[in-house]
Amino acid sequence: MSQKARVLIPMVVLATLCGCSADIGDLTAYTQQVRANTQVSIEPYPEFETQPTFEYTASELRSPFVRPRIAEQAVVEAVQANCLQPDFNRRKQPLESYGIDAIAMSGVFNANGRNYVLFKTNDGMLHKATYGNYIGLFHGKITAITNQTVKITELLPDGAGCWQQKETELTMASLAGENDNV
Repeated sequence: MSQKARVLIPMVVLATLCGCSADIGDLTAYTQQVRANTQVSIEPYPEFETQPTFEYTASELRSPFVRPRIAEQAVVEAVQANCLQPDFNRRKQPLESYGIDAIAMSGVFNANGRNYVLFKTNDGMLHKATYGNYIGLFHGKITAITNQTVKITELLPDGAGCWQQKETELTMASLAGENDNV
C-alpha cells in the first residue's frame, strides 16, 4: 500500500464518522418543553380505618380448616338362611380382577387331556383358564368349554342378601376378513 493510501483511508473513515453524528437539539428542546408543561396528579392513598380485633372463641369446636370426620358404621351384610351365597373366604384368581367386558376369548387348546381357554384382557395380558376356574367380578366360574365358546356361571347379588345365578357366554373373537358363511 502506498503512503498516500495509508493517510487517505483513515481520513475518509474519520470524515464519514463525523458526518454521521445526529443533531438532536430540537428533540431535547421538545422533551424539556413537555416536562415543563405537564402536571403530575397522583391521587393520595386512601385512609384505612382500623378494624377491631376478633377473638376466636370456638377453639373447642372442629377447626374450619380440617375436613369433618364421618362416623363410619360397620356394614353388616344380612345373610339369609337357605339361599345361594358365594365363598368369600376362597383365594381370588387372576382373572377375577377383570370385568367380563374387559376379557376376550382368544383361543382354545388341549394339554394332557384337559381343555384350556386363552383369554386376552384389556391391558394386553394373556391368561389361560380351564373348567372350574373363576373369572370376572361377580364370582364367575367356567362351566363349559367348546372350540368357539366358554360358558360362565356368575353370581349376582339380589339386594336382599342372596345371590342369583346368571349364565354368560363368551365367544371367540372373530378375525378380520373371516367369513362365517362359508
